Amino acid sequence: MTRPPLETCFFTRPADPPPPTFAHGSAGKSIRRAFVLESNLGLGASHGFSDYKGWERGNRDINNCPFLDRLQDRDRTMEALRATELTKVYRKSKQPALDSVDLEIEAGQIFTMLGRNGAGKTTFLRIASTQLMPTSGNVTVLGLDVVKDANQLREHIAITPQEAETIYPLTPRDHVLLNLRMRGMPKDEAKKRAQEALDELELSDVADMNSDWLSGGMKQRVIVAMAIQTNAELVFLDEPTIGLDPLNRRKVWEQLTRLRKSGRTIVLTTHYMDEAEALSDNLVIINRGKVVASGTPRSVKEAVTLRSTRVDVYDRFTQSELGRYGRVSPIAGRFRVLTDEEGARSLGEEAVARSATISMSPVTLDDVFVDIVGEAEKGEESEA
Repeated sequence: MTRPPLETCFFTRPADPPPPTFAHGSAGKSIRRAFVLESNLGLGASHGFSDYKGWERGNRDINNCPFLDRLQDRDRTMEALRATELTKVYRKSKQPALDSVDLEIEAGQIFTMLGRNGAGKTTFLRIASTQLMPTSGNVTVLGLDVVKDANQLREHIAITPQEAETIYPLTPRDHVLLNLRMRGMPKDEAKKRAQEALDELELSDVADMNSDWLSGGMKQRVIVAMAIQTNAELVFLDEPTIGLDPLNRRKVWEQLTRLRKSGRTIVLTTHYMDEAEALSDNLVIINRGKVVASGTPRSVKEAVTLRSTRVDVYDRFTQSELGRYGRVSPIAGRFRVLTDEEGARSLGEEAVARSATISMSPVTLDDVFVDIVGEAEKGEESEA
């Protein structure tokens, strides 16, 4: 089917429109930066300025848009995202940022991407959110191709990228309200939802304060609030809790859980393994552009059942001596041994005999991540 002209489905803007008048004291030349707010933050498509001065609705009847019919007819139980042989190679790079990645994400779940810095997580999110072109392969989001149907798709997704920043002189209320209005939300509903976001993320006390006066953690919460309060069916969050203290991280978790319960899909990246374990329905671990593990947090941990117990050894043993019990890693002045139950029992008995100090616990997702990524990198080095 030939894609309909954009004006058939979306609002169009006249040439050189004057800046709109915004509430909450935003004025001057800097307000023009608000026009690029969504493109800078990647929060969705600007399509709903019809209530502001200087903007007008397109001449075509939006109700006759074939794309909207397509959305209404599609099966809501479908997968939210599918990537097939997705590859991205940046110019002058010696290796691909993404290397033939195959991925499926079901609708209505929280899906987490884990990996080291530079593993390819952000590249994947940028491609899936229509901000970056793939080198090869295919990605569909909500049944729409991210390349061919990019303009249509942007209305139904939201994203908080790593590089997102608040804009001077907007307040937290301005940021959330403006974003909701830009996405076409009615004024009264946008005001209500903006206030709800400010309350839930404990930003009410600074709601009308210049954003430049906020702490880094507060600014991060503002960016998160902008995305999660939209009606987007799929929300991409690139390290949304970075820089937040433990209490505010948990408040963000509560909001993400609320979104999932409402039927929306969330794709996030994080370096916090406890966050991934607490939130994820499913996850993948990416290393050097390749998926090296996938499944539920529990199934990924069970994939290393031969090393189901973690033993921290503080003294009386050398690394070579511990090697016969399992995988050994030096960490913060001690040795960490990942082993099975029998190995842990034998090591414990030997530790008692030597009067050594040890501690035991089940393996965590953090241990599994280090184990899997370390094994993958060793394999690549041996091949080289």
